Amino acid sequence: MPTTDEILRKYSAKIESEASNYTHNSADYTKFKSETIHFPSNYESWSRILGNIIKINISQKDKLRLERQLSEAHVDVNPSQAVTLAICSLLLVLFISFLISTIIFIINGTFPVLFAFLGVVASVFLFYYAYTFPERLANAWKLKASSQMVPAILYIVVYMKHTSNLERAIAFAAEHLEGPLALDFKKIFYDVEIGKYSTIKQSLDNYLESWRTYAPEFIESMHLVESSLYEPSDGRRIEILEKSLQVILDGVYEKMLKYSREIRSPLTNIYMLGIVLPTLALALLPLASTLLGGLIKWYHVMLIFNMIIPLLVFYMTSQVLLKRPGGYGEASVLELNPDYHLFISKKPWTTALLISLPFFLIGLLPFILQVPFITDTLHLQSDYTFGQIGISFLDEVKIFDFKTVGDGKVGPFGPLGVLFSLFIPLSIGLFFSYTYKQKTKVLIESRNKTVELEAEFNNSLFQLGNRLGDGVPAEIAFAKVADSTQGQTTQQFFQTVNQNIQQAGMSLERALFDKKRGALIYYNSSLISTSMHILTESVKKGLQVAARSLMSISEYVKNIQKINQRLRDLLAEVVSDMKANMTFLAPLLSGIVVGLAVMITTILNKLEALQSQITGTDESSFAGLGSLSDLVKIFDITLMIPPYFLQVIVGLYIIQIVFILTTALVTVDSGQDKLREKSELARNLKSATILYLLAAFTSIVVLSVLALVVMTNI
Repeated sequence: MPTTDEILRKYSAKIESEASNYTHNSADYTKFKSETIHFPSNYESWSRILGNIIKINISQKDKLRLERQLSEAHVDVNPSQAVTLAICSLLLVLFISFLISTIIFIINGTFPVLFAFLGVVASVFLFYYAYTFPERLANAWKLKASSQMVPAILYIVVYMKHTSNLERAIAFAAEHLEGPLALDFKKIFYDVEIGKYSTIKQSLDNYLESWRTYAPEFIESMHLVESSLYEPSDGRRIEILEKSLQVILDGVYEKMLKYSREIRSPLTNIYMLGIVLPTLALALLPLASTLLGGLIKWYHVMLIFNMIIPLLVFYMTSQVLLKRPGGYGEASVLELNPDYHLFISKKPWTTALLISLPFFLIGLLPFILQVPFITDTLHLQSDYTFGQIGISFLDEVKIFDFKTVGDGKVGPFGPLGVLFSLFIPLSIGLFFSYTYKQKTKVLIESRNKTVELEAEFNNSLFQLGNRLGDGVPAEIAFAKVADSTQGQTTQQFFQTVNQNIQQAGMSLERALFDKKRGALIYYNSSLISTSMHILTESVKKGLQVAARSLMSISEYVKNIQKINQRLRDLLAEVVSDMKANMTFLAPLLSGIVVGLAVMITTILNKLEALQSQITGTDESSFAGLGSLSDLVKIFDITLMIPPYFLQVIVGLYIIQIVFILTTALVTVDSGQDKLREKSELARNLKSATILYLLAAFTSIVVLSVLALVVMTNI
């Protein structure tokens, strides 16, 4: 039996060595927060400014709810300031809209009811957006943080397998995690050091309560980790630690399985209410506008289809995303990527503007040529017939066809004017698609390469663990693994480490992490970086400990890849259906609807021309056409919404829907992932815009020619 002095000496030395690493102070949390989150944001600044000027008392229930949401989002704003910003936004927009409406009434003598109504709608939406902003911030934070939960449990478990110390394990996880969850873990230490809690366990348990309803499997896993501290047997302790990792993996899988079933119906409703029904309604608008005597104007349609319906779709998708469980998604933090400057660069916006602006001006050409100064200067006419430009088949048909009504003009109603309008959605789609592609091209390629590298690295990691388990020193094991991975992407990594050790005389830690020559500076992978940190930490405890740690990581990566693949399979049907509807069916259907509108306009235009030929002639020679005059009066083309504006409205609507649904689908599939969101937007905007323009162009040309041929024969 060892004596008491021997036991004290043994564990005193162990505690002293363990306490020398991963010390934390208040600056760790505050510095990390300032570097990771670029506060104060505009929301935070305005909330403070207005909240300090105007004091608003809110109910205790709302105060507690907002306090919790703002705390979870790490926003330094109190509930009263947040509510003040929402109310001030409402009042400011209301005041501006009614002020402008009053000025218009004084000048014209007519009160702009539509503009005032639009101002009320905008103010209510802005109030709702600002009032619920803390909830969305908290949800976004949880989505980002929860995507790092499984790696966090892994780091804690792997560390505690060789060192049963909860404080150091959490510190190790905080050191090597990225972004939100790392900040939360550092705040656990911060709360102890400022005296809010007396022990790490108390601070940790309080923090875990914030995940009670959102991620109970995370709480269960952490409690299993805590219970392992009280196990006297190493075998039983390691078994409980491994069980904690399995619990969170199973919990994430079960939640996403349930979520994939629940979102099918809401997403179907979003597609039907946000895409199919509005698009079908557009087909009725040309005739409806004439039957109602011009009561429906193009700006009414724009208000409905480019403001109200997109806001409704945005609200519906927001409700679906708020219910998304955490624990699954992209875990890397974009802001920490060395190429992040490309993502925030302003240069792509400028280049895209220079490219798309000429197309936008071409789209406005029918209206530009109606300006006398321009036509007189360039010696051009405001309109031409097809016969004047060499198309004798359509000799008397005007290319723009503006109608004179009183002292003004309405239109254009001509088919070529509608074709010119296609350049407007083309310019807008090109502007955003080009910008987002330039911003994300390098970063998304880097991420894809990293994913491929990590897939190979898993097997290499297992080989490295086997070598260490055979008793081969870590410095030599890297050379052996480099020889056995010939032709693989990871071979260069192991060769670099081996060269640093053999030729530069570096230690293993310097060979990996040296800021100038370390192997990790060439590989932007959190998996490789963390694996090597765990290796250098665990090898101090012995080769067998290091071998078990690396094999645990290898097994974890293998399991998480399987689960990720299962989750993608669960969501594949919903995501692929919505993407196909967004980028194929909706643009195709909308393009055909625009063609139908042009065909209806062409027919009514020819009927009007035919009726003008009948007027003043011997009506007896036109037997059977006695009702034509009445028909033309019912369908007065000057009261119709010009197809030019209808096409622009539909094109903008397609672009808006692509923005809303792409963001929703990326969040459903990967959580909060700004890089993938912008990359998918670039691709979806390109495909949807091109398909819509091709469908619209084809339907406009074919149906217009068909209508002209039929009406010419009549």
